[in-house]
Amino acid sequence: MPSISDAQNPAQGCWIVPSTSADEVHVQVDGLTMAYGDFVVMRDLNFVVRRGDIFIIMGGSGCGKSTLMRHLIGLKRPAAGKVLIGGASLWETEGEERDALLRRLGVMYQSGALWSSLTLAENIGLPLEQFTDLSAAAIREVAAYKLALVGLAGFEDYYPSEISGGMQKRAGVARAMALDPEILFFDEPSAGLDPVSARRLDDLILELRESLRTTMIVVTHELASLMGIGTNSVYLDVETRTQIALGRPRGLLEGCRDAKVQAFLTRGGQAAPAGPTERANGEAG
Repeated sequence: MPSISDAQNPAQGCWIVPSTSADEVHVQVDGLTMAYGDFVVMRDLNFVVRRGDIFIIMGGSGCGKSTLMRHLIGLKRPAAGKVLIGGASLWETEGEERDALLRRLGVMYQSGALWSSLTLAENIGLPLEQFTDLSAAAIREVAAYKLALVGLAGFEDYYPSEISGGMQKRAGVARAMALDPEILFFDEPSAGLDPVSARRLDDLILELRESLRTTMIVVTHELASLMGIGTNSVYLDVETRTQIALGRPRGLLEGCRDAKVQAFLTRGGQAAPAGPTERANGEAG
């Protein structure tokens, strides 16, 4: 595993990450190889996500970002290697122990994945009905609270088709938080949104991280988002089929000399300026 310290090895990629103690590690990926049959998507992935991180999975189209997320949330078994959640191996636990581990995770899918025939409150109530003993009234109350957290108070009885795309994304976040997960996953959260809506969603992610102390793992190729909210990141390279950079996106922009990483982070020479969301992170990461 790459050394968890400030360092760079141009021959092997860029590792610009802070020292991390064992009790800070929330998610650890150890020697992970992802494959579909004989086709290897990525090999030998090694990184840690610290508690409270907004960790960005980035890379060009087809590099395996969403596939990596599926490995991290228990939908795709690794060809080799381990995924550890709070020190427990996601793919070596079974039965009730694995179910309990998975309930520590919440996922906002790219499309929002809301049931069109259910109201927003009913969408959020589904996991609560399945995994808790709460009464219908209590579930309704929790759903209203989760919607309020994402700025949708008063929209409990609206259907997904009756609200905007940005609001649907927020409702997807509310549903991902239904069971109070320790770790929230976002798959291309700003895809399909206009720049203003995308920035509002970035601000929401920051607000939730600060208020709930939740660890966030975000799959994105949007330059403004990854620069604005990321406290740490991994860069997946489609050509070498492995990671070639690890560290805070702004730190990689300033300190990584790898041409592929620089091209991705500058989009041809114009890096995104630090916006309000990045300044809110301060020196995090």
